Amino acid sequence: MSKQRDYNKELKDTESHKYGYNFDYDVIHPFMLKSFKPFLRNGNFLELGSHKGNLTKRFVDYFDDISCVEASEEAMNIAKINLGNDVKFFNALFEEVNLPSKYDNIVLTHVLEHLDDPVAILKRVNDEWLSDHGRFFLVCPNANAPSRQIAVKMGLISHNSAVTPAEKEHGHNITYTLDTLERDAKAAGLNVVYRSGIFFKSLANFQWDRLLQTDIVSKEYLEGCYQLGQQYPDLCSSIFLMCEKGE
Repeated sequence: MSKQRDYNKELKDTESHKYGYNFDYDVIHPFMLKSFKPFLRNGNFLELGSHKGNLTKRFVDYFDDISCVEASEEAMNIAKINLGNDVKFFNALFEEVNLPSKYDNIVLTHVLEHLDDPVAILKRVNDEWLSDHGRFFLVCPNANAPSRQIAVKMGLISHNSAVTPAEKEHGHNITYTLDTLERDAKAAGLNVVYRSGIFFKSLANFQWDRLLQTDIVSKEYLEGCYQLGQQYPDLCSSIFLMCEKGE
């Protein structure tokens, strides 16, 4: 890595931008799980970048053997309180961690864009951590989400895939599109089996947080946005690749 990073600092909210929004935890996380469920394998489970365990806890009912790797000691300690002894934790960098086994399900959500060398970590997933019949679930924020395209037209950001100053403070190095995400997955040797998007999104996260406090949006509307996202993945909040081990 080019410089020493403070992962605890990167997880903190800034004046203009939160690290995580209620929209992420209450809307996107459930729909991530819904997107993953048809493809999950029996066996063990690894989450790379577990943060405070908000997504991890959604998998506890599906797997008895769960492991998490998290660079931030502060976030990991909160996750330990939330999840207890149900999960094995590794407080380490992806570049340095030594894991004791291979895994049948590996999840990396909204983390790849933070990495200094994403292809190198994806290569570790393929070569070292993913079992021969395992599946890898890769999700990233989408540069082409309508909310982001609207921000470009408003002059708030220069172009769809720009990394904003607020995102940079949270450790973002890239904003992916479906084609660039698949480019990096293939460069690492992974076999991309399925491509999709998660949740059609025309509003920014902070706008969704305000809207979710009202009765304007129903569960049926949210489900409609999820289903529309499968029809138009390039207009989703997040883009999703399901990969298997490549040669």
